[in-house]
Amino acid sequence: MKKLSDILVNHNSDAIEALKAINKTKSFIALIIDENHKLIGTITDGDIRRGLLNGKKLESNVQNFMHKNFLSIKESELSNINLEKFFEENNIPIPILDSNGRVKEILRKDQLIQRCKSTICTAVIMAGGKGKRLLPYTLDCPKPMIFINDKPMLEIILEKCINFGFNKFYISVNYLKDKIIDYFGDGKKWGVNINYLFENQPLGTAGSLKLLPDYKNINNSILVLNGDVITNLNFNLLSEFHQKNNADITICAKHNKFTIPFGVIHTSGVDLENIIEKPTYDFLVSAGIYLIKPFILDYIQENIYIDMPDLVLLAKEKNLKVVTFPIHEFWLDVGKPETLEQASKEWPIN
Repeated sequence: MKKLSDILVNHNSDAIEALKAINKTKSFIALIIDENHKLIGTITDGDIRRGLLNGKKLESNVQNFMHKNFLSIKESELSNINLEKFFEENNIPIPILDSNGRVKEILRKDQLIQRCKSTICTAVIMAGGKGKRLLPYTLDCPKPMIFINDKPMLEIILEKCINFGFNKFYISVNYLKDKIIDYFGDGKKWGVNINYLFENQPLGTAGSLKLLPDYKNINNSILVLNGDVITNLNFNLLSEFHQKNNADITICAKHNKFTIPFGVIHTSGVDLENIIEKPTYDFLVSAGIYLIKPFILDYIQENIYIDMPDLVLLAKEKNLKVVTFPIHEFWLDVGKPETLEQASKEWPIN
């Protein structure tokens, strides 16, 4: 795009002026503004062609062709947006508006990702487990490579991270690792860098972090995700929360309700105090998503099995700051046949 003024078209103009604006740049869109320079609509070449097929003329007012329900982002909200919302259906550039609805700039997807990019750019995805709960699906397929609709779970997780600006990935592999490596390679297909952490023996959900090369030289915190968790969590908000609280570890937590299918009895010795029929309890459970400062890896011993809860408790013993980030967004642990079926029905979330 040459400059913003090239794609701004007055609302009193005809469609010919909009076409000139569209063809003048590589943005493939024109922005229709009113007398106060407020954005009131958008228009593309396709919109004009459809209008012509419906009997409209190029000399007709541009408002006869434009979209009034257009996608836009307020400048003040750039740091908190969910990018997937804006690009799940198309790749048209998005107008950025000031508080008065005037266009400040227009950004393509790659530019928007860069602008909203988190200061955290390294992600580790745990994909080495055998997935015993998902047998027989995992007899000849690693759990993260099981398809949810038209994509492997691991690809869904990868693309989710990419949409929030992550570009450096480590995938911890063990069981049927070649199927993962053959599919993702070095990440060039997705425009990112992928390396692999090879577990010669199962190391748990935290042990393989010790395999990270030069982790002491990573400047920012590391996002750690289980390879069987899909979510709509906004990683920018997670990063902001982590930094604002100056946390050494941030654990994402999800509310989970559990109903006991019996009457629960409370006693004092042999005397009955109370009985509650089929009570429901609400717990915060670990969501399998963490942000950790690189120095935390110093507390992991090489080639020793350790899960993330054990590492977190060890950090607490060292008086390090561990905080909890509750998530209300869609989240699903795709570790059982019933949740795999649920994921196939509910993902992607609109």
